[in-house]
Amino acid sequence: MKEHIKKILRTLLPRSLYKKLFGAYHLALAYLGALIYRFPSRKLTVIAVTGTKGKSSTAELIYAMLMEAGHKTAIAGTIRFCVGDECQPNLYKMTMVGRFFLQRFLRKAVSTGCTHAVIEMTSEGALQYRHKGVDLDALVFTNIAPEHLERHGGMEQYVAAKLSLAAHLSGSPKRPRIMVANADDEYGERFLAAPVDIRAPFSLHDAEPYTADDRGIDFVWQGTHFHSLLPGEFNLKNILAALTLCDALGTPRDALVRAVAKLSSIAGRGERLECGQDFSVIVDYAHTPDSLKALYDAFKSVEGRRICVLGSTGGGRDTWKRPAMGGVADSHCDIAILTDEDPYDEDPQQIVDAIAQGFTHLKPQIILDRRGAIRAALSQAHRGDAVLISGKGTDPYIMRERGAREPWSDKKVAEEELHKIIGK
Repeated sequence: MKEHIKKILRTLLPRSLYKKLFGAYHLALAYLGALIYRFPSRKLTVIAVTGTKGKSSTAELIYAMLMEAGHKTAIAGTIRFCVGDECQPNLYKMTMVGRFFLQRFLRKAVSTGCTHAVIEMTSEGALQYRHKGVDLDALVFTNIAPEHLERHGGMEQYVAAKLSLAAHLSGSPKRPRIMVANADDEYGERFLAAPVDIRAPFSLHDAEPYTADDRGIDFVWQGTHFHSLLPGEFNLKNILAALTLCDALGTPRDALVRAVAKLSSIAGRGERLECGQDFSVIVDYAHTPDSLKALYDAFKSVEGRRICVLGSTGGGRDTWKRPAMGGVADSHCDIAILTDEDPYDEDPQQIVDAIAQGFTHLKPQIILDRRGAIRAALSQAHRGDAVLISGKGTDPYIMRERGAREPWSDKKVAEEELHKIIGK
């Protein structure tokens, strides 16, 4: 009903007036929520994480490091909500949940004795002022790549939405205000230019020489050796972001080493499934060309073939990326299977046809039924191969026309099909 009303108002009202009205509406909700729950962020050390890629993994790493150091910590993000060790999956299909959810969550964190909270913050959330009423101690910027461009109106507008979070940190009454930013990203300097108390850049150069492949990561950072079971260079970047933030907070080095070693997987983020098969099966959220390439690069040294299952998240949006993702799969995969993902009101066949246009070398298989596509990929795998299932990660639904939601789990489906194949 709410979406129906919004569509009507978009049609009836001038765009500028519509934006002002709904901006005022969301802003009022944000501050009303903070008031009702008595501004809980003021009693916590609040760390926000933003960026196009790596937000969830970086937030999970920070959470793990702070918990390892003995700080009871809350986390709110795409994957899950936790208050200390009490966790529940995020089933909202939304990273920053509105309608007072965040303030209620932070109040619960305070009431149960948490000292820290880690929050993923998105450009969409910023547009709807969901960060307002949350006083920040720190912001971690991972990277920016083209995404949600139709929603924002262009790349600069998308960047501006992200930078509004840096401005929000600058306006925080807390001290010290800490800005952690990826110095290897072209937008990193713009985040580091924000007027804050501590500016802490991080770079892959900080970890050189390092090794990062499908089986783990080894590197030395500030004279200390770290080992992680997480795969790929993309996870090294996430680890460096988390280390830089926690170091700025004064977290003991031995706790950081232990946390990095203990966190062997992150749900739906390069997550390895083990059901007794003699080949690798990975579930990952990659849904942009850059993140897809990062995933495939992490598994470039596998003994056998890379068998890739992919779609293009979000019917009716970011249509530019479809052939680009096809091109990435074409140059990195030995077998590619295109499938349904989140078509919304768009024809799924139209989406996969656009992805297929990016292929010039491989002839992709097209199996719209996502379970059937996963089954086909697993059935073609042999010893030493890697089956890479991307696009959904921990997403709990496939989004269909008129807002219909089909309950879904790439992990559960892949495990069910694996058990059928290996007879267990």
